[in-house]
Amino acid sequence: MPAKKKAKKKTAKKKVAKKKVAKKKTAKKKTAKKKVAKKKVAKKKVAKKKAKKKSKRKPNPAFMKPVTPSEALSAVVGSRPIPRTQVTKKLWEYIKKNKLQDKVNRRMINADAALKKVFGGKSKVNMFEMTKLVSRHLS
Repeated sequence: MPAKKKAKKKTAKKKVAKKKVAKKKTAKKKTAKKKVAKKKVAKKKVAKKKAKKKSKRKPNPAFMKPVTPSEALSAVVGSRPIPRTQVTKKLWEYIKKNKLQDKVNRRMINADAALKKVFGGKSKVNMFEMTKLVSRHLS
């Protein structure tokens, strides 16, 4: 009896192994067909993107419009009317020059006396909240 059981197990294992090999072959054939189809679609998208890149991107005139900073903000960025983009740039220059960025959490800005007026009396401000607070001082 034990010899018959061993023989049955071996044949059963061979059948399972053959099924796995057959499944792998069919799976490979299916994936190969899908890859070919995807490559054709990708080539079409590339051609469309090249056509769109020919036109140059124009800057939004609203960002380039000069704005006048308030008295509190003019202590940091200057009193001349400048575009919003330059206000942000000069503000970051001031922050980095005076090392006001928090050492541990770089998103936080530690306000000194001049920036405290701009930030509405807050001593620590998140960099994303900073833009909102600064926009109140522009007209």
